Parts: sequence; structure tokens; C-alpha cells
Amino acid sequence: QMDLKEYLDAHIKSGAQITIATTAVTREDASGFGIMKINQKNTITDFMEKPAKDLDISSWIIPEKTRTPGATAGKDYLASMGIYIFSWPVLRQALIDKREQPGCDFGKHVIPYCFENGNPMYAYEFNGYWKDVGTLGSYWEANMELIDIIPEFNLYEEFWKIYTKSDAIAPEYISADAKITRSLISGGSTICGEVTNSIIGSCVTIEEGAVVRDSIIMRGTVIGKNAVIDKAIIAEDVEVSEGVIMGVGEDVPNQLQPKIYSFGLVTIGEDSYIPPNVKIGKNTAISGNTTPEDYPDGILMSGKSLIKAGDRV
Repeated sequence: QMDLKEYLDAHIKSGAQITIATTAVTREDASGFGIMKINQKNTITDFMEKPAKDLDISSWIIPEKTRTPGATAGKDYLASMGIYIFSWPVLRQALIDKREQPGCDFGKHVIPYCFENGNPMYAYEFNGYWKDVGTLGSYWEANMELIDIIPEFNLYEEFWKIYTKSDAIAPEYISADAKITRSLISGGSTICGEVTNSIIGSCVTIEEGAVVRDSIIMRGTVIGKNAVIDKAIIAEDVEVSEGVIMGVGEDVPNQLQPKIYSFGLVTIGEDSYIPPNVKIGKNTAISGNTTPEDYPDGILMSGKSLIKAGDRV
């Protein structure tokens, strides 16, 4: 929802060499972002990458005179949105000078380098809808917000419509026995089961008796008969066989990558196969062509990962 022309105009007007798009966040959320310290003219005077939660950064609070009228209470810090405008000579020189930097990153290397060299920087505060989807949990939340009764980010907004590529696929088919509640269903999908509070991609099949709740199902995936899917992110071209149950058990941390596979989600990678009648716990990750033998006692316990190499059969 950002008007890029307005952003560019602000950059030109400021006279800065670099403008960083920012959004106001709470102190708790500030620990997940690079934050900006600004003066009353919105010039950036300092910045910090992901400040520790116990660090005192009260001096970084947005100056009262620069606050947007009606700003949300508690959002006192400016976080980088990772959207930048550079003057070309400054960017070119920075990239040349940092060309030997391993894993060169704008936020970690290029921006600090330019700041250290005295290049004027300006903070452009964006007050519309924006969501950082750097984690599976935030990605899931952003999708679920699309189906709120009054969504903060409305795909059908009269004055800011979202136009997407129209694929040459058949329309969706909803059987007489299907039940759909507060969900978005994409073209080419066949729904014969029950879908609640979910986002269903194109050409997805949900067979008879299947139940999908609080989930994101991506293009070309098949959910078999009588399967039950609770709070899952399932990637493209996955086959979930008959009678599979996802989202069971306790909410325990994932043993492989607890910061990634979290939020109580079941995560299934693209082109995966889930055999019939197995159960899958929370904070789990599965990728590849799995077999019944991969599920001891017919279950993948919460917090476990099942990553198999090779193509699906």
C-alpha cells in the first residue's frame, strides 16, 4: 500500500543521499528490527540493529514533533522496513568498497558503511499496512489477517485494488456437501470437504470428508479423504493421503530449528508425500517422499522434523 512516488518525492525534497522507509513499532517488536534514531527533521542521527530486549533505548523514542497525528499508542520506535532509496554514486561506491564482504547485506553492511562515511540519511515514516514476514509465524498471521471480518489489508479496497495475473485455469468447484467459512478460495480448486478460516491456493483439491482449519494450502496440493488439517502451512504440489491428521499433541519447541518451526504450526515442503492415516504434531517440519516407516507408531511427535532427500515417487 505504499505510494512509491510519494516516497521518492520525500527523498528528493529531503536532499539526503539515502532514505530509509520506516514504520513505528513497540519496544518489544524493536528487538527484531534495525531501528533509527532521528531528529525533529527526520534526519537519521544513529541506528542500531536488533537491540537486545534488556537494553535501555528510551533515548531513541520518536520525537514528539515528528509523530504522525493519531499514531498508535506504544509504537515509539522507528524500524527499518528494508526499503531504501539511494543516490546512485553513493550506492555504487558502497557496493564497490564492500565487494569483498562475505554475505554482504544492506542492513548489516551497506547502510552502516554509508553512515560511517557521513552520507546524509533521511527516515520516511510509512503509516499504512505493513507486515514483516521473516518468520513462518508472521507469514501465517499475515495470511490470516486477510480473512478478518474487517481486514486491515483489504484485497478488495475500492481505492487501492490488488490486480494479479489471471492464469488460464478452470474456475473453482464447490460441491453440494462442501462447507466453507471465512476463507479465500483460489481459481481451479475443488472443494468437497470443510474449509474454515483458511487460505486455499489455485488448483488445490480437498476431498470428501477432509477438514482444513486455520491453514494455508498452496497451489496444486491434494488433501485426501477424511484428513484433518489444523494450523498448517502446506507448500505446492503436496499429496496428503487419506486419514492424515495434522496439528495434534503438545506445543513443544522444534528440535531442529526452534526459531523457524514454531508458532504451533505444521510445515510441509513442496512436492512432499504424506502416507495414509498418520498423525503429525505441532512445530513440525516435513519435506520429501515419506513412508509409513518414517512415523513410529503412526505419528510424528510435536517438535520433530522429517527431512528426506530425493524426489517424490
